[in-house]
Amino acid sequence: MPKVLVSDKLSPTAVQIFKDNGVEVDYLPDVGKDKEKLLEIIGEYDGLAIRSATKVTEKVIAAATKLKVIGRAGIGVDNVDIPAATAKGIIVMNTPFGNSITTAEHAISMMLALARQIPEADASTRASKWEKNRFMGVEVTNKTLGLIGAGNIGSIVADRAQGLKMKVVAYDPFLTPERAIDLGVEKVELDDLLARADFITLHTPLIDATRNIIDGAAISKMKDGVRIINCARGGLIDEVALKEGLANGKVAGAALDVFLEEPAKGNPLFDLPNVICTPHLGASTTEAQENVALQVAEQISAYLNTGEVINALNFPSISAEEAPRLTPFVKLAELLGSFAGQLTETAIKGVRIEFEGEVAGLNTKPMVAAALNGVLKPLLGDVNMVSAPVLAKDRGIAVETVSREEQSIYDNLIRFTVLTERQERSVAGTVFGGGSPRIVGIKGITLEAEATPNMLYITNEDKPGFIGRLGTLLGQLDINIANFNLGRVEQGKDAIALLAIDQMLDDAQLEQIARLEGVVQAKALKFNV
Repeated sequence: MPKVLVSDKLSPTAVQIFKDNGVEVDYLPDVGKDKEKLLEIIGEYDGLAIRSATKVTEKVIAAATKLKVIGRAGIGVDNVDIPAATAKGIIVMNTPFGNSITTAEHAISMMLALARQIPEADASTRASKWEKNRFMGVEVTNKTLGLIGAGNIGSIVADRAQGLKMKVVAYDPFLTPERAIDLGVEKVELDDLLARADFITLHTPLIDATRNIIDGAAISKMKDGVRIINCARGGLIDEVALKEGLANGKVAGAALDVFLEEPAKGNPLFDLPNVICTPHLGASTTEAQENVALQVAEQISAYLNTGEVINALNFPSISAEEAPRLTPFVKLAELLGSFAGQLTETAIKGVRIEFEGEVAGLNTKPMVAAALNGVLKPLLGDVNMVSAPVLAKDRGIAVETVSREEQSIYDNLIRFTVLTERQERSVAGTVFGGGSPRIVGIKGITLEAEATPNMLYITNEDKPGFIGRLGTLLGQLDINIANFNLGRVEQGKDAIALLAIDQMLDDAQLEQIARLEGVVQAKALKFNV
């Protein structure tokens, strides 16, 4: 009988789920805070169920000689050393969809509290001041709510805001026009949202593309008297710029549940009267905590009893029998998706994944999940192979798969096509003997390239002298070329250059390359290979 340790507080119902599924369980909710005790006993267990208090460090994982699975009741896994767990073959799971309603409701609560200055009015009234004229509020009815991020949580916020008779405009690179219609929101560009919104609420992950998405420049484009709510991630807002906007009156108020540094102590925003702050309470309701506890118990039990993998952060949903044969194709599919995702800057309407030859006869579901993970990760960041199909569905991205067992010129081929509002772009690859994935076609142009950690992708005019100019410029920039791959439609038409380089290009270097005569597009690509 498998044995599980619950080292943080979980509901009695969750503990009973383990027992009902034939799993022996030790409920020791204080062990997570006792590092020495955890190290002493962890070697007895096949599974570990945690919240945020337990720190599953490399040292703990080294001592976990029997451990097969770690389940986090909640979404964040900052307290788990995932690389160490992966190296030891331990599955790490979370419960990414149990807190959505709770977080959305908190954002709406913060918006209403901000509109009516409720926390400050409460403090004033308790001090017997009775300052009715001081706390003149604003209605939310008929106001415009700007939604930055229209995924699972953002779509719930949109629904609740519409119930309050607000007009909702949304900026999300992955929001299709069809999905926007389904949500009842108007899809807009970021600058349009900033100019029109009376209230702005953020519901996007923190990645390079969204870091400081609300900075001084963004605030300058906003309406005078705008109110900003952030219950998503610290770092989405430049706190220094926000403080300046609040102080000079450009921003009428801000409501923040998350901060750049947490726990937030002595934050300069705390001194401002028009700021409402809460200590990362987005997921803190009885219902949400119960939901994620029950989910993690079900997930751990399923894995220990049947090998089923649900919401894994470090392992695809592949059976033990399939793994050796499928793994190279899963890696190829993720590579192709990542390639397309890094080149895509507009909303994705749909994707098409084609399997040809031997690969068409295999279980393609994990390959589809891997490809979606690859294409979504550059813009969403917090994505894994299990959550990617759900996130694609939430954004109205149509996913089409085609399998043809007849071979082309390769024994096996995967072609990944992205359909956006502007264009259709495809990238194809194959797995050579020994399991090595290769890119063999881009936008219908044949070339053969091995993926490396840092690459430079260029579309250019096929004219004499271009390769020499490019090589000379890269030499001047001190960029070493490891491999140079070329392809073209026909003489004098569109051409592609795909270069493996020894280091990542910075923005200034990439800008110089983009200005080079003959360059149509230049893009720095990064792959986890």
